[in-house]
Amino acid sequence: MKKWQCRVCGYIHAGNEPPAKCPVCNADASEFYEVGPEGEELASMVAGSARKEEKGSLLARGYEMLTDHIYKNHLHPISVHFPNGVLPAAVVFIVLAIFLDHTGLKDAAWYNLIFVVLTMPVVLFSGYVSWHKRYKGAMTNVFTIKIICAAVCTVAAVVLMVWRYNDPTIMDVASPSRWIFLLVAVVMLATAGLAGHLGGKLVFDNRL
Repeated sequence: MKKWQCRVCGYIHAGNEPPAKCPVCNADASEFYEVGPEGEELASMVAGSARKEEKGSLLARGYEMLTDHIYKNHLHPISVHFPNGVLPAAVVFIVLAIFLDHTGLKDAAWYNLIFVVLTMPVVLFSGYVSWHKRYKGAMTNVFTIKIICAAVCTVAAVVLMVWRYNDPTIMDVASPSRWIFLLVAVVMLATAGLAGHLGGKLVFDNRL
């Protein structure tokens, strides 16, 4: 039986023909190549990339060195765990603060939101680097959804942080806007969860 590998995510498919769509990244059949016994396709790809020596400017070389280290040392999967761990806690604190009208919980939600916003630039940049280094910037449905989710999650976190800064009483029982505040928090959590799910699918479902 033949084996076919996706150029975008590395998923390996066994069958006489490549799949119509990659089940991991949704790349179409044209992105699959047959993995032969000598691995001719893979060898030619490695040789081709080795020939691409870009001298460029000092700034370009520095950027390339930085992004290589970010990718090789897996900064994205490491950094993404920080906001992903704190973000659900922030939403839980918001829910409890709204229903219990507890000052300490309101402050806890506020400080957790600050932490999420401060860590997001590292997550977004390292994710961008990994997307280009590993997946060659492919714009399949999976990556499009991940990018949208990352953008919505980041914007929602910034909105919540700025909103709470400008209106410290937003989570008070007397505040008529507290439910909108909670809705934005739920959207933030949902988009972070979806992005994490798709990221896990790319990492763990790309093999037989």
